[in-house]
Amino acid sequence: MKAIALLGGPQEEWPQEIAADIKKARKEGALIMASDRGSLFLLQLGIVPDVALGDYDSLSFEEREKVEKKVQDMRYSNPIKDFTDSEMLFYAAFVDYQVENLTIYGATGGRLDHFLVNLYAVLKPPFNRFAEKIKFIDKQNLIRFFKEGKHIIAYNAAYKYLGIGTLTPVQNFYIKNARYDLAKTDLSAPTMYSSNEYLEGQNIEIGCRAGTLIVINSRDKK
Repeated sequence: MKAIALLGGPQEEWPQEIAADIKKARKEGALIMASDRGSLFLLQLGIVPDVALGDYDSLSFEEREKVEKKVQDMRYSNPIKDFTDSEMLFYAAFVDYQVENLTIYGATGGRLDHFLVNLYAVLKPPFNRFAEKIKFIDKQNLIRFFKEGKHIIAYNAAYKYLGIGTLTPVQNFYIKNARYDLAKTDLSAPTMYSSNEYLEGQNIEIGCRAGTLIVINSRDKK
């Protein structure tokens, strides 16, 4: 089973087709999840989430009641907690529901600390073992994560640019078959190689012997 989640990030950063994409995923059997204000956003799109999680501190009493009346699996946290709302969502998706992968909207834009919490979660136990099953999507970007080994980044004409980088120290990190290749190198600090591009119709190969990589497919705003 696949999962789609909406977090509380600003609506202006959502892809234009978000409602249609989530509704299509539901028809195909995907689990629909939401974190905090994302649950209200989904209801406003005409979509009732299967699971809602969080402390709901961003909702008014009336908004929270509306969500509680609609969602069957409501999970509550204390605002003073070890896990963030998004980390709770990751745990529920992969541990409780054992989903195959998780696509997340509303994780970017707005407060930078919120985005970094979502980004860094893929590096923390126990979530780090699911890193390759998580992707973030917004209006301009598709963000994915890769562990050690060789990986093929499929050609995607919808995005002109790629940022390919590291989130941890890495060994033998390389980029192959891109406009700008990188010979195997060791890096001790997080590093981003931005504004790379596909060669027409060709897949890109990346890899490393140890560490966690990030790949950001991106496009300019229209």
